[in-house]
Amino acid sequence: MPAAPPAALGLLAQAEQGLTAAVRQPQPAQRFADAYLCALRAAAALLAARGRPHRGRAKPTSVWTLLSSVAPEMREWAAFFASCSTTRAAVQAGITSRVGPRAADDLVRQSGQFIALVHRAVHGDRR
Repeated sequence: MPAAPPAALGLLAQAEQGLTAAVRQPQPAQRFADAYLCALRAAAALLAARGRPHRGRAKPTSVWTLLSSVAPEMREWAAFFASCSTTRAAVQAGITSRVGPRAADDLVRQSGQFIALVHRAVHGDRR
């Protein structure tokens, strides 16, 4: 398997390091937003490793939509994280009441699982 591009490796490292920090975040809403950002970086890493589909003049597209087309095996994960986008946007806008400790902890755990899958996809099964 050829080595992954430096951009992919950098994004994946940021995702892994960010998840470590997200676990320690005491505020549930911020923990949720941080975990989402880690998953977003991991998705971007996989896109960087596999390349973006070429479709002429491209319109702005969600990373989750792109991930579904570039990595079909990640389609369920992409749909899951896309469903979290509205809550993450609300948190970023200061509406934190939507996220309790359990939702934040669940997203941290799910982001960790997703990052581990992306790590294996980018590096091969050497983890």
